[in-house]
Amino acid sequence: MDKAQIQARPTPRAGIMDIEAYVPGKSTAPAGVRLFKLSSNENPLGPSPKAIEAARDVAARLDIYPDGSARRLREAIGEVHGLNPANIVCSNGSDEILGLLAQIYLAPGDEAIFTEHGFMVYRIYIQAAGAVPVAVKETDERADVDAILAAVTERTKIIFLANPNNPTGTYLPFQEVRRLHSALPKSVLLVIDAAYAEYVRRNDYEAGVELVAGNENVVMTRTFSKIGLGGARLGWMYGPLHIVDAVNRVRGPFNVNATAIEAGIAAVHDREHIARSVEHNERWLAWLTDEFTKLGLRVTPSVGNFVLIHFPNDGKHSAAAADDYLTARGYILRRVAGYGFPNALRMTVGTEEANRGVVAALAEFLKS
Repeated sequence: MDKAQIQARPTPRAGIMDIEAYVPGKSTAPAGVRLFKLSSNENPLGPSPKAIEAARDVAARLDIYPDGSARRLREAIGEVHGLNPANIVCSNGSDEILGLLAQIYLAPGDEAIFTEHGFMVYRIYIQAAGAVPVAVKETDERADVDAILAAVTERTKIIFLANPNNPTGTYLPFQEVRRLHSALPKSVLLVIDAAYAEYVRRNDYEAGVELVAGNENVVMTRTFSKIGLGGARLGWMYGPLHIVDAVNRVRGPFNVNATAIEAGIAAVHDREHIARSVEHNERWLAWLTDEFTKLGLRVTPSVGNFVLIHFPNDGKHSAAAADDYLTARGYILRRVAGYGFPNALRMTVGTEEANRGVVAALAEFLKS
């Protein structure tokens, strides 16, 4: 296409077409093969039954706009987590909040930091704001506080820290997060993305509430997606009032739909369903890690609801070959080459049938 043709139509601003689009995990199996979708870290127990009932009750009122502030949902979250609802913003998935923070606090030429195996949308939102993404090396597939601090310059405006991280499943103990924050300039915003917080069962982990409560330059983002409401697209942020005010000025006026609001209220109050989900994950996360290790595969220690499985570099038993083998049998895992792991697959902890099926299939694959 010549220059004249390009000038005859709307053109994205410089840098937009340099962004590598986010590619979600596969969600289909070959025709005639039963599907076990283990690529998106969804809850194998499904949504809370109470959330399903609440969503159904909304159907007769879909002609009415939802509450633009999601007040009742913020109050429910605040009640369960012991937070002031005024410090909470609800969103169309936590991704929306991440994008809004980049839009608000980054300008062209600014820098934002994330770790090399961090969530891919960080880079996308940074570039979309016209800022410079700075990927920092990890140590043993875990965020390195000293490496992050060494990357901070006078142009740094945001640090995105996924804790736990996806796709590795590793985490930083709270004291390390506190050490990171204490060394940052007050003008740098620390964004703690705690999407998998519900699943972490470690005494030295804290999702970020304490750090947010005592400081003006920290926010914590959370999601309902990993605990059973991925299809509702529902997330939230806890932050200082001045950041809440800024986010509320630029977010969509009805960014959380009525169905998601009611389902979220029911889900956050259904502590029994969350407890069952966590208990299931605790059991099968350990089992999968042990079984894959017995097969001779390295597994990155995970505290989330997924495992990162590393395959041998012998060509024959690569991650790509394993992915093809599993897909043909209906087991859909996540390729993570875009995250810097060309020879690994990420697997969501699934149902007992799915978990046992993947282990058995990989055992056969490795023998082939």
